[in-house]
Amino acid sequence: MPRSGIANLPLHPGKAPKWLFNRMVGLAAGIVDVFIEEYDSFELLRRLSDPFWFQALGCVLGFDWHSSGVTTVTCGALKEAIDPETHGLALAGGKGKTSRKTPEQILRFSETFNLSTAKIERLIYSSKLAAKVDSAALQDNHQLYHHVFIFNEAGNWSVIQQGLDPESHYARRYHWLSEHVTSFTEVPHDAILGNVQLERVLDMTAIDSTANRKLSVDLVKDNPNKLKRQFVSARPKYQQTLDAWLPKGGQVQYLTMPRNINWSKLREAYEVQPTNYEELISLPGIGPATVRALALIGELVYGTEPSWRDPVKFSFTVGGKDGVPYPVDRAVMDQTTEIIKQGVEESKVGDKEKLHALQRLRRFVPEDVV
Repeated sequence: MPRSGIANLPLHPGKAPKWLFNRMVGLAAGIVDVFIEEYDSFELLRRLSDPFWFQALGCVLGFDWHSSGVTTVTCGALKEAIDPETHGLALAGGKGKTSRKTPEQILRFSETFNLSTAKIERLIYSSKLAAKVDSAALQDNHQLYHHVFIFNEAGNWSVIQQGLDPESHYARRYHWLSEHVTSFTEVPHDAILGNVQLERVLDMTAIDSTANRKLSVDLVKDNPNKLKRQFVSARPKYQQTLDAWLPKGGQVQYLTMPRNINWSKLREAYEVQPTNYEELISLPGIGPATVRALALIGELVYGTEPSWRDPVKFSFTVGGKDGVPYPVDRAVMDQTTEIIKQGVEESKVGDKEKLHALQRLRRFVPEDVV
């Protein structure tokens, strides 16, 4: 499964009616029961980090393929359907204000699993860092409003979060899986889905940003007064050009220096002396403006460019019928479809709801697979 993808997710107003949501919970419970019985809780975490499997699940439960609501409502149904004591799995967080309750919910569910203090602290840290990365280290003009943290009794986890572009009213969904996160600040995502690939995105998690990340840490560890002078010098002034900063024949691609920097927080960061970029952005008060200012000072003053490429890419769920980008993996497609189908058939909902769910599944995958 490629670790990137793209899909249209327009904002739809309103919320799922109670009659629909209750049936979604019933279907979700049946699918989760079958999945845990056939596999285990970690395999379900792995599938939820696959954006297309998650999208298929949302469609089967009764939501539109292209709606941003498929994320929030599907996660809400899963939260109701998953029983930590039965499934060995828990879902914390949610949409809006509920997302800010994630740490306390992780703590409560962890007591059910009897996790150690160290493991609980690590889970809470992982939740906070995933949100911090997608709001500060990756600046794609999508403001996070949904954060869900799913974990099992072994301490494995998956993150599904979503942000909204206030101008286009389209959403982006960000998928994480603990198994694949070797670094929170270097290519940590399993996938990022959105409707378009933007021209300018500051991506401090890209491999191409490695040198700039290191320089950002060095800048913070230096005297804050020196950093303040560099910020003032690098920031464009009225009726003044940046030619003096450019190497001969060079060109600055994108310049959007923040107007204000929280210097008190930078002084606190200086006193901490962070050892790496993850430690830097994990500090309270180090937000998008500070991350951007450090990146731009690194580019303008020291010539160390960050990545400006949008990490969203096109992809396919199990391959393309013409072998592009790679041949269809029929075994994976059959297995995924069968598990969802079996879950629908064994769910505690009426025959009519089951029939409609299976019809939605047929529309999502080729008929000969279903």
